[in-house]
Amino acid sequence: MDETNRVVLITGGSKGIGRAIALKFAEEGASLILVHYDPDDKASQETMDLLKERGVKTESHRVDVSRYGDTEVLVNGILERYGRIDVLINNAGITKDSLLMRMSEEAWDAVINVNLKSVFNCSRHILRSMVKERRGRIVSISSITGQVGNPGQANYAASKAGIMAFTKTVAQEVAKRGITVNAVAPGFIQTEMTEVLPEKIKEQLKLQIPSGQLGEVGDVAELVYWLCSDAARYITGQVIHVNGGMFM
Repeated sequence: MDETNRVVLITGGSKGIGRAIALKFAEEGASLILVHYDPDDKASQETMDLLKERGVKTESHRVDVSRYGDTEVLVNGILERYGRIDVLINNAGITKDSLLMRMSEEAWDAVINVNLKSVFNCSRHILRSMVKERRGRIVSISSITGQVGNPGQANYAASKAGIMAFTKTVAQEVAKRGITVNAVAPGFIQTEMTEVLPEKIKEQLKLQIPSGQLGEVGDVAELVYWLCSDAARYITGQVIHVNGGMFM
């Protein structure tokens, strides 16, 4: 696919892994649409400023992508303005941890809806345009937790495992249309979530990782970008782990 003037939609794009992915795509001069649902626009504005410094066309929207109708309005608006969406990065995600015996229905529904239903919503609304163009890249951010589980995260693990199965199925449905669908499953990555952990906990985490270190957001961004390149045109339906050897 032509890797110039691409239109890229990134959910959860205001910070962390989403921001790193946006900055990577900025290197090619892509038009970037960032979606977030933060309480305010502070983080998204910081990301927008970084992107504008790089001279790329960018916009940001506060949208609850777990809501089917709201996502449809978002996508239709982008298609009206740009004519197409070449790349979709499903990165939106939350956690509401609790042992299953104590987990509320609200906590279960919220995590499933934001982490998994949003992937359905965005992919569903964008695919028709990609099929028409006979090209496209969809990459969804899963997690090592979706592969091996983690106590206290039944909702999160289920949502991330669902992304893996969704990816394999949709990849088969659209492969003949020039569209690839893949997932990236990070392990422990240095983000705002890990920054707040006590140093003792971080050291314990490192002991579980053969490489002995936490990953960086750039490690994930580089792989995501590559999967959206021509170099990865024959790779689809895959779940690729980025975890320093924690799961092989």
